[in-house]
Amino acid sequence: MKRFSKIALRVLLICCAGSYAPYLAALRPAPRVHNVRHGVPTDSIILSDPAVLSDSCSQSYYMTGTGGLLWKSKDLKLWDGPYVVAHPDSSSWMGPHPQIWAAELHEKNGKYYYFATFTNPEIIIETNREGDIPRRASHILFSDNPDGPYIPVDSFNYLPEDRPTLDGTFWEENGKQYMVFCGEWLHNQNGTIEAVELSDDLTRPIGEPVILFHASDSPWSRENRNGKVTFNRVTDGPWLFKTGSGRLGMIWTSWIFGDYTMGVAYSVSGSIFGPWIQEPDPITPPNYGHGMIFRDLTGRDILSAHSHSVVNGKYLRKPTFWEVDLSGNKLKVIKKLSANQK
Repeated sequence: MKRFSKIALRVLLICCAGSYAPYLAALRPAPRVHNVRHGVPTDSIILSDPAVLSDSCSQSYYMTGTGGLLWKSKDLKLWDGPYVVAHPDSSSWMGPHPQIWAAELHEKNGKYYYFATFTNPEIIIETNREGDIPRRASHILFSDNPDGPYIPVDSFNYLPEDRPTLDGTFWEENGKQYMVFCGEWLHNQNGTIEAVELSDDLTRPIGEPVILFHASDSPWSRENRNGKVTFNRVTDGPWLFKTGSGRLGMIWTSWIFGDYTMGVAYSVSGSIFGPWIQEPDPITPPNYGHGMIFRDLTGRDILSAHSHSVVNGKYLRKPTFWEVDLSGNKLKVIKKLSANQK
C-alpha cells in the first residue's frame, strides 16, 4: 500500500471543499480484489457484523463487516465480491496487517466514510486477568465512491490509546458529530457504550469520551460467573436510530449465557447522552446479533445482523435481514426475510 504523508493528507483534506479528483488519483491505490465471485446468495456469504449502505445514487447496496471486505448488490439477494477496499496507513499504530472488525459505511455531504475497528496484536497495551490485551480502536477512512478504496481521513487517534475499544459508529445531533463505540469488557470487566464528539470534518476527536451506559445496566443479558448468575460483561455493536415519533433508540448486542443476542435501549432525553433505559427483553431470537438498520431502495426499514453458530469448534456467521417497523414509538421486528422475500 502506498504510504501517505501527513502533508499529503492535509492537502487532500483542504481540497475536500471543492474538486479534488486529481489528488485522489495521485494518492489512492487502485482497488484490489479478493477472489471475487458474482451472483452469490446472501446465505452463502460468511461475514460477521454485516452493515449495509443503501446508495440511491448508484441504486446499489454495499455490504461491509469484519475483514475489510465489501460486497455489492442491486437487490439484496445476489452479491458480487468480496472486494478489498480498506487501505489504512501501514506506518500508523495499526501496522502493516491489522485485523479489521465491524466496518460500516456512512454517507455525508457526498463523501463516504468507513468506520472500522483495527487491532494490532503486536502492540500490547495492558496485561490483566484476561491475559495480554492488544491495541484495538476504531478509526475513520473515507472515499468519494461507495465502493472505495478508503484511506484514512487523518492520522489523529480518535479513541484512548491505553484501553481497548471497538465497534465505532456515527451519529449526528444538534449540529454535532459523534463516534459512539464500545469500551471493551477486557479492560474493566464491565463493558461500556460511550460517545466522543468529532470535529466537523471528522478528522479528530473533541474532548474526552462520555460513558452512556454499562453492560451491567442490561436487564436481559446474563452469564454464569464464579458460580453466580450475573450480568454479562460484553457490549457490542451499537447502532442508533430514530422512531417515527422522534424517539432516539440504540440497538446493541451481548450474550444470554451461551447465546449471542441483541437488545434495545431508548434515550429519555432524546439525546445520545441519555439517560438510557434498557428494554427488558431482547429483540432477536438467540444467536443473532451485531445489528444495524438501513432503508432499502423500496422504502422498507431493514435490520441487518449476523447469525451465530459454532461448527467444528469455530464460529460461523452469516448476514441475516429482518424487516422492521419504526413508524411508532418503538422498534418492532416484523419478520425475518428469506432469499425470495427480499
